[in-house]
Amino acid sequence: MDILESVKMASKTLLANKLRSTLTMLGIIIGNASVIAMVGIGEGAQRFVSGQFESLGTNVLFIVPGNRDAQRTTVDLPKTLVLEDAEAIATQVPTVGAVAPQLHSRELVTYRNRNTYSLIVGTNPDFSVVRSFDAQRGRFITDLDVKRNNQVVTLGVDLAERLFGNQDPVGQQVRIRNISFLVVGVMEEKGSVLGTNYDDSAYIPVTTMASRIIGENSPYGVNLTFISVSAQSEASVDAAQFQITNLLRLRHNITREDDFSVQSQKDVLEIAGTVTSALTLMLAAIAGISLLVGGIGVMNIMLVSVTERTQEIGLRKAIGATQDDILIQFLIEAVILSAAGGVLGTVLGVGGVLLIGVFTPFQAGVSPVAIALAVGVSGGIGIIFGVVPARRAAQLDPIVALRSA
Repeated sequence: MDILESVKMASKTLLANKLRSTLTMLGIIIGNASVIAMVGIGEGAQRFVSGQFESLGTNVLFIVPGNRDAQRTTVDLPKTLVLEDAEAIATQVPTVGAVAPQLHSRELVTYRNRNTYSLIVGTNPDFSVVRSFDAQRGRFITDLDVKRNNQVVTLGVDLAERLFGNQDPVGQQVRIRNISFLVVGVMEEKGSVLGTNYDDSAYIPVTTMASRIIGENSPYGVNLTFISVSAQSEASVDAAQFQITNLLRLRHNITREDDFSVQSQKDVLEIAGTVTSALTLMLAAIAGISLLVGGIGVMNIMLVSVTERTQEIGLRKAIGATQDDILIQFLIEAVILSAAGGVLGTVLGVGGVLLIGVFTPFQAGVSPVAIALAVGVSGGIGIIFGVVPARRAAQLDPIVALRSA
Protein backbone atom coordinates (compact mmCIF):
# COMPACT_ATOMS: atom_id res chain seq x y z
CA MET A 1 0.00 0.00 0.00
CA ASP A 2 1.15 3.52 -0.78
CA ILE A 3 2.36 5.33 2.35
CA LEU A 4 0.71 8.57 1.27
CA GLU A 5 -2.61 6.77 0.87
CA SER A 6 -2.17 5.27 4.35
CA VAL A 7 -1.56 8.74 5.81
CA LYS A 8 -4.71 10.10 4.12
CA MET A 9 -6.79 7.19 5.37
CA ALA A 10 -5.39 7.50 8.92
CA SER A 11 -6.11 11.24 8.96
CA LYS A 12 -9.71 10.71 7.83
CA THR A 13 -10.22 8.05 10.51
CA LEU A 14 -8.85 10.31 13.26
CA LEU A 15 -10.86 13.32 12.07
CA ALA A 16 -14.01 11.22 12.11
CA ASN A 17 -13.50 10.78 15.88
CA LYS A 18 -12.36 14.29 16.81
CA LEU A 19 -13.21 14.14 20.54
CA ARG A 20 -11.52 10.81 21.10
CA SER A 21 -8.46 11.87 19.10
CA THR A 22 -8.20 15.12 21.05
CA LEU A 23 -8.46 13.38 24.42
CA THR A 24 -5.86 10.84 23.31
CA MET A 25 -3.44 13.64 22.35
CA LEU A 26 -4.01 15.46 25.64
CA GLY A 27 -1.52 13.33 27.55
CA ILE A 28 1.15 13.91 24.89
CA ILE A 29 0.38 17.65 24.80
CA ILE A 30 0.72 17.98 28.58
CA GLY A 31 3.86 15.84 28.61
CA ASN A 32 5.63 17.87 25.91
CA ALA A 33 4.62 21.19 27.42
CA SER A 34 5.79 20.05 30.85
CA VAL A 35 9.20 18.87 29.64
CA ILE A 36 9.88 22.08 27.68
CA ALA A 37 8.64 24.32 30.51
CA MET A 38 10.57 22.45 33.23
CA VAL A 39 13.82 22.48 31.26
CA GLY A 40 13.28 26.19 30.54
CA ILE A 41 12.74 26.89 34.25
CA GLY A 42 15.86 24.92 35.17
CA GLU A 43 18.03 26.74 32.65
CA GLY A 44 16.52 30.05 33.76
CA ALA A 45 17.44 29.21 37.36
CA GLN A 46 21.01 28.47 36.27
CA ARG A 47 21.31 31.82 34.50
CA PHE A 48 19.73 33.60 37.48
CA VAL A 49 22.20 32.06 39.95
CA SER A 50 25.14 32.82 37.62
CA GLY A 51 24.01 36.44 37.37
CA GLN A 52 23.72 36.67 41.15
CA PHE A 53 27.31 35.51 41.65
CA GLU A 54 28.66 37.71 38.86
CA SER A 55 27.02 40.72 40.51
CA LEU A 56 29.07 40.09 43.65
CA GLY A 57 32.14 41.44 41.88
CA THR A 58 34.98 40.12 39.75
CA ASN A 59 37.72 37.69 40.85
CA VAL A 60 36.20 37.55 44.34
CA LEU A 61 37.24 35.18 47.12
CA PHE A 62 35.16 34.61 50.24
CA ILE A 63 36.84 33.68 53.51
CA VAL A 64 34.26 32.21 55.86
CA PRO A 65 34.78 31.15 59.51
CA GLY A 66 34.49 27.44 60.27
CA ASN A 67 35.44 24.50 58.07
CA ARG A 68 33.12 23.13 55.38
CA ASP A 69 31.58 20.54 57.71
CA ALA A 70 30.70 23.24 60.26
CA GLN A 71 29.18 25.42 57.51
CA ARG A 72 26.91 22.56 56.41
CA THR A 73 25.78 21.51 59.90
CA THR A 74 25.89 24.68 62.03
CA VAL A 75 23.64 27.72 61.87
CA ASP A 76 25.78 29.82 64.23
CA LEU A 77 29.25 29.65 62.70
CA PRO A 78 32.30 29.79 64.99
CA LYS A 79 33.98 33.17 65.33
CA THR A 80 37.43 32.29 64.01
CA LEU A 81 38.13 35.29 61.79
CA VAL A 82 39.24 38.64 63.17
CA LEU A 83 40.00 42.06 61.71
CA GLU A 84 43.74 41.44 62.06
CA ASP A 85 43.39 38.47 59.68
CA ALA A 86 41.98 40.79 57.01
CA GLU A 87 44.76 43.32 57.60
CA ALA A 88 47.40 40.57 57.33
CA ILE A 89 45.93 39.37 54.02
CA ALA A 90 45.97 42.91 52.64
CA THR A 91 49.62 43.48 53.55
CA GLN A 92 51.18 40.02 53.13
CA VAL A 93 49.44 38.41 50.13
CA PRO A 94 50.90 39.90 46.90
CA THR A 95 48.19 38.50 44.58
CA VAL A 96 45.38 40.32 46.42
CA GLY A 97 44.06 43.62 45.12
CA ALA A 98 41.58 44.63 47.84
CA VAL A 99 40.34 43.15 51.14
CA ALA A 100 36.96 43.96 52.69
CA PRO A 101 36.27 42.67 56.21
CA GLN A 102 32.56 42.42 56.93
CA LEU A 103 30.71 42.40 60.24
CA HIS A 104 26.92 42.07 59.98
CA SER A 105 24.07 42.77 62.36
CA ARG A 106 20.37 43.51 61.90
CA GLU A 107 19.43 46.66 63.82
CA LEU A 108 16.71 49.31 64.15
CA VAL A 109 17.42 52.39 62.02
CA THR A 110 15.51 55.59 62.90
CA TYR A 111 15.04 58.97 61.27
CA ARG A 112 12.59 61.23 63.16
CA ASN A 113 9.37 59.22 63.37
CA ARG A 114 10.36 56.62 60.75
CA ASN A 115 11.72 53.28 61.98
CA THR A 116 12.87 50.19 60.10
CA TYR A 117 14.99 47.12 60.76
CA SER A 118 17.84 46.79 58.26
CA LEU A 119 21.10 44.96 57.78
CA ILE A 120 24.04 46.97 59.13
CA VAL A 121 27.33 46.13 57.44
CA GLY A 122 30.54 47.10 59.18
CA THR A 123 33.31 47.26 56.59
CA ASN A 124 36.10 49.39 55.13
CA PRO A 125 36.64 51.44 51.91
CA ASP A 126 37.73 48.34 49.95
CA PHE A 127 34.18 46.98 50.15
CA SER A 128 33.11 49.19 47.23
CA VAL A 129 36.10 47.93 45.20
CA VAL A 130 35.67 44.23 45.93
CA ARG A 131 31.91 44.23 45.41
CA SER A 132 31.88 46.74 42.52
CA PHE A 133 29.50 48.91 44.54
CA ASP A 134 29.93 52.70 44.36
CA ALA A 135 28.24 55.67 46.01
CA GLN A 136 25.54 57.38 43.96
CA ARG A 137 25.52 60.52 46.12
CA GLY A 138 28.04 61.73 48.66
CA ARG A 139 30.79 59.25 49.52
CA PHE A 140 31.52 55.85 50.96
CA ILE A 141 33.45 55.04 54.16
CA THR A 142 37.08 56.21 54.20
CA ASP A 143 40.22 54.88 55.87
CA LEU A 144 40.08 57.85 58.25
CA ASP A 145 36.53 56.86 59.29
CA VAL A 146 37.78 53.37 60.12
CA LYS A 147 40.87 54.63 61.96
CA ARG A 148 38.92 57.13 64.10
CA ASN A 149 35.81 54.97 64.66
CA ASN A 150 33.73 57.74 63.12
CA GLN A 151 29.96 57.53 63.47
CA VAL A 152 29.19 57.89 59.78
CA VAL A 153 26.91 55.82 57.58
CA THR A 154 26.31 55.30 53.87
CA LEU A 155 22.77 54.13 53.08
CA GLY A 156 21.49 51.73 50.46
CA VAL A 157 19.16 53.41 47.97
CA ASP A 158 16.01 51.59 49.17
CA LEU A 159 16.73 52.31 52.83
CA ALA A 160 17.41 55.98 52.04
CA GLU A 161 14.12 56.28 50.18
CA ARG A 162 12.15 54.61 52.96
CA LEU A 163 13.62 56.85 55.64
CA PHE A 164 13.87 60.15 53.76
CA GLY A 165 11.47 59.89 50.82
CA ASN A 166 12.39 62.57 48.25
CA GLN A 167 14.60 64.45 50.75
CA ASP A 168 18.40 64.33 50.27
CA PRO A 169 19.77 62.16 53.14
CA VAL A 170 23.37 63.37 52.87
CA GLY A 171 24.22 65.52 55.88
CA GLN A 172 21.26 64.27 57.92
CA GLN A 173 21.46 62.32 61.18
CA VAL A 174 20.01 58.82 61.64
CA ARG A 175 20.04 56.63 64.73
CA ILE A 176 21.23 53.04 64.67
CA ARG A 177 20.56 51.17 67.89
CA ASN A 178 19.84 54.58 69.41
CA ILE A 179 23.28 55.89 68.45
CA SER A 180 23.50 58.93 66.19
CA PHE A 181 25.23 58.56 62.79
CA LEU A 182 25.90 61.18 60.12
CA VAL A 183 24.73 60.14 56.64
CA VAL A 184 27.65 60.78 54.28
CA GLY A 185 26.38 59.05 51.14
CA VAL A 186 23.82 56.93 49.33
CA MET A 187 24.89 53.84 47.36
CA GLU A 188 23.91 53.15 43.76
CA GLU A 189 21.28 50.50 43.10
CA LYS A 190 22.70 46.99 43.50
CA GLY A 191 19.70 44.74 43.99
CA SER A 192 19.31 41.56 45.97
CA VAL A 193 22.20 39.11 45.85
CA LEU A 194 21.71 35.56 47.19
CA GLY A 195 18.93 36.64 49.53
CA THR A 196 20.65 39.79 50.82
CA ASN A 197 19.20 43.10 49.67
CA TYR A 198 22.17 45.45 49.63
CA ASP A 199 19.91 48.33 48.63
CA ASP A 200 18.14 47.98 51.99
CA SER A 201 21.36 47.99 54.04
CA ALA A 202 23.48 50.57 55.85
CA TYR A 203 27.30 50.69 55.74
CA ILE A 204 29.42 51.94 58.63
CA PRO A 205 33.12 51.62 59.59
CA VAL A 206 33.92 48.12 60.82
CA THR A 207 35.65 49.52 63.92
CA THR A 208 32.59 51.59 64.82
CA MET A 209 30.42 48.53 64.25
CA ALA A 210 32.52 46.46 66.64
CA SER A 211 32.86 49.08 69.38
CA ARG A 212 29.47 50.83 69.30
CA ILE A 213 26.92 48.44 67.74
CA ILE A 214 28.02 44.85 68.39
CA GLY A 215 30.04 45.65 71.50
CA GLU A 216 31.74 42.25 71.48
CA ASN A 217 35.48 42.04 70.97
CA SER A 218 37.25 38.74 71.43
CA PRO A 219 40.68 38.61 73.13
CA TYR A 220 42.13 38.09 69.65
CA GLY A 221 40.59 41.16 68.02
CA VAL A 222 37.40 42.22 66.27
CA ASN A 223 35.36 39.20 65.20
CA LEU A 224 34.19 39.22 61.57
CA THR A 225 31.22 37.64 59.82
CA PHE A 226 33.40 36.93 56.78
CA ILE A 227 36.06 38.52 54.57
CA SER A 228 35.66 39.38 50.88
CA VAL A 229 38.84 39.53 48.82
CA SER A 230 39.43 40.64 45.25
CA ALA A 231 42.36 39.03 43.43
CA GLN A 232 44.49 41.23 41.18
CA SER A 233 43.39 39.33 38.08
CA GLU A 234 41.44 36.26 37.04
CA ALA A 235 44.70 34.39 36.48
CA SER A 236 45.82 35.05 40.07
CA VAL A 237 42.65 33.76 41.80
CA ASP A 238 44.05 30.28 42.42
CA ALA A 239 47.37 31.66 43.67
CA ALA A 240 45.56 34.09 45.99
CA GLN A 241 43.41 31.27 47.35
CA PHE A 242 46.51 29.17 48.07
CA GLN A 243 48.46 32.04 49.68
CA ILE A 244 45.54 33.16 51.86
CA THR A 245 45.01 29.61 53.10
CA ASN A 246 48.67 29.23 54.05
CA LEU A 247 48.78 32.64 55.75
CA LEU A 248 45.69 31.98 57.88
CA ARG A 249 46.91 28.50 58.82
CA LEU A 250 50.12 30.09 60.12
CA ARG A 251 48.25 32.86 61.95
CA HIS A 252 45.81 30.42 63.57
CA ASN A 253 48.55 27.88 64.41
CA ILE A 254 46.65 25.15 62.54
CA THR A 255 48.32 21.78 62.16
CA ARG A 256 45.28 19.66 61.24
CA GLU A 257 41.84 20.80 60.12
CA ASP A 258 41.29 24.43 59.09
CA ASP A 259 38.94 26.61 61.16
CA PHE A 260 38.05 28.62 58.04
CA SER A 261 37.43 28.05 54.35
CA VAL A 262 38.47 30.07 51.31
CA GLN A 263 36.02 29.81 48.42
CA SER A 264 36.43 31.42 45.04
CA GLN A 265 33.55 32.81 43.07
CA LYS A 266 34.19 30.04 40.53
CA ASP A 267 33.98 27.32 43.21
CA VAL A 268 30.67 28.57 44.53
CA LEU A 269 29.32 29.00 41.00
CA GLU A 270 30.29 25.41 40.10
CA ILE A 271 28.50 24.10 43.18
CA ALA A 272 25.42 26.15 42.37
CA GLY A 273 25.61 24.97 38.74
CA THR A 274 25.72 21.34 39.85
CA VAL A 275 22.68 21.84 42.07
CA THR A 276 20.64 23.65 39.41
CA SER A 277 21.63 21.08 36.74
CA ALA A 278 20.43 18.28 38.99
CA LEU A 279 17.24 20.24 39.62
CA THR A 280 16.69 20.68 35.88
CA LEU A 281 17.24 16.96 35.27
CA MET A 282 14.84 16.05 38.08
CA LEU A 283 12.15 18.41 36.78
CA ALA A 284 12.55 17.05 33.24
CA ALA A 285 12.33 13.46 34.52
CA ILE A 286 9.16 14.22 36.48
CA ALA A 287 7.63 15.91 33.43
CA GLY A 288 8.71 12.96 31.29
CA ILE A 289 6.45 10.69 33.32
CA SER A 290 3.46 12.48 31.82
CA LEU A 291 4.83 11.64 28.35
CA LEU A 292 4.88 7.98 29.36
CA VAL A 293 1.31 8.23 30.63
CA GLY A 294 0.34 9.89 27.34
CA GLY A 295 1.90 7.01 25.41
CA ILE A 296 -0.07 4.48 27.42
CA GLY A 297 -3.20 6.49 26.60
CA VAL A 298 -2.37 6.26 22.87
CA MET A 299 -1.96 2.49 23.16
CA ASN A 300 -5.24 2.09 25.05
CA ILE A 301 -7.21 4.11 22.50
CA MET A 302 -5.61 2.26 19.59
CA LEU A 303 -6.52 -1.08 21.19
CA VAL A 304 -10.10 0.13 21.49
CA SER A 305 -9.98 1.25 17.88
CA VAL A 306 -8.81 -2.20 16.77
CA THR A 307 -11.74 -3.78 18.61
CA GLU A 308 -14.23 -1.35 17.10
CA ARG A 309 -12.88 -1.73 13.56
CA THR A 310 -12.70 -5.52 13.44
CA GLN A 311 -15.11 -5.68 10.52
CA GLU A 312 -13.12 -3.06 8.57
CA ILE A 313 -9.89 -4.98 9.15
CA GLY A 314 -11.47 -8.26 8.05
CA LEU A 315 -12.95 -6.68 4.92
CA ARG A 316 -9.67 -5.04 3.93
CA LYS A 317 -7.74 -8.26 4.40
CA ALA A 318 -10.41 -10.15 2.43
CA ILE A 319 -9.91 -7.87 -0.58
CA GLY A 320 -6.14 -8.21 -0.55
CA ALA A 321 -4.59 -6.05 2.20
CA THR A 322 -1.52 -7.72 3.72
CA GLN A 323 -0.51 -7.87 7.38
CA ASP A 324 2.12 -5.20 6.68
CA ASP A 325 -0.54 -2.91 5.19
CA ILE A 326 -2.71 -3.20 8.31
CA LEU A 327 0.32 -2.81 10.59
CA ILE A 328 1.47 0.35 8.82
CA GLN A 329 -2.08 1.74 8.82
CA PHE A 330 -2.44 1.58 12.61
CA LEU A 331 1.17 2.66 13.26
CA ILE A 332 0.63 5.77 11.15
CA GLU A 333 -2.51 6.62 13.15
CA ALA A 334 -0.56 6.30 16.41
CA VAL A 335 2.33 8.39 15.09
CA ILE A 336 -0.02 11.12 13.81
CA LEU A 337 -1.69 11.33 17.24
CA SER A 338 1.68 11.54 19.03
CA ALA A 339 3.28 13.96 16.56
CA ALA A 340 0.28 16.30 16.56
CA GLY A 341 0.23 16.21 20.36
CA GLY A 342 3.97 16.91 20.35
CA VAL A 343 3.60 19.99 18.15
CA LEU A 344 0.71 21.41 20.20
CA GLY A 345 2.55 20.63 23.42
CA THR A 346 5.65 22.40 22.10
CA VAL A 347 3.64 25.54 21.34
CA LEU A 348 2.07 25.43 24.81
CA GLY A 349 5.44 24.78 26.50
CA VAL A 350 7.20 27.62 24.64
CA GLY A 351 4.37 29.99 25.59
CA GLY A 352 4.68 28.93 29.23
CA VAL A 353 8.44 29.53 29.22
CA LEU A 354 8.00 33.01 27.76
CA LEU A 355 5.40 33.85 30.42
CA ILE A 356 7.76 32.63 33.15
CA GLY A 357 10.46 34.96 31.80
CA VAL A 358 8.04 37.89 31.94
CA PHE A 359 6.57 37.35 35.41
CA THR A 360 9.56 35.92 37.35
CA PRO A 361 13.21 36.96 37.83
CA PHE A 362 14.31 33.78 36.06
CA GLN A 363 15.75 34.46 32.61
CA ALA A 364 13.89 31.47 31.24
CA GLY A 365 14.72 30.56 27.66
CA VAL A 366 13.46 28.08 25.10
CA SER A 367 15.90 25.20 24.75
CA PRO A 368 16.09 23.82 21.17
CA VAL A 369 17.47 20.60 22.63
CA ALA A 370 14.45 20.23 24.93
CA ILE A 371 12.08 20.89 22.02
CA ALA A 372 13.82 18.38 19.76
CA LEU A 373 13.94 15.82 22.56
CA ALA A 374 10.29 16.27 23.53
CA VAL A 375 9.00 16.08 19.95
CA GLY A 376 11.30 13.15 19.14
CA VAL A 377 10.23 11.26 22.25
CA SER A 378 6.55 11.91 21.57
CA GLY A 379 6.95 10.61 17.99
CA GLY A 380 8.85 7.60 19.28
CA ILE A 381 6.13 6.97 21.82
CA GLY A 382 3.63 6.79 18.97
CA ILE A 383 5.69 4.08 17.29
CA ILE A 384 6.51 2.14 20.48
CA PHE A 385 3.04 2.18 22.00
CA GLY A 386 1.37 1.80 18.60
CA VAL A 387 3.15 -1.47 17.82
CA VAL A 388 1.04 -3.65 20.12
CA PRO A 389 -2.40 -2.60 18.80
CA ALA A 390 -1.05 -2.49 15.22
CA ARG A 391 0.32 -6.03 15.45
CA ARG A 392 -2.92 -7.19 17.00
CA ALA A 393 -4.89 -5.69 14.11
CA ALA A 394 -2.52 -7.13 11.50
CA GLN A 395 -2.75 -10.65 12.94
CA LEU A 396 -6.55 -10.82 12.87
CA ASP A 397 -7.89 -13.66 10.75
CA PRO A 398 -10.14 -12.11 8.05
CA ILE A 399 -12.76 -14.86 8.32
CA VAL A 400 -12.95 -14.56 12.12
CA ALA A 401 -13.02 -10.74 11.83
CA LEU A 402 -15.92 -10.80 9.37
CA ARG A 403 -17.86 -13.29 11.45
CA SER A 404 -17.42 -11.34 14.69
CA ALA A 405 -18.68 -8.13 13.11
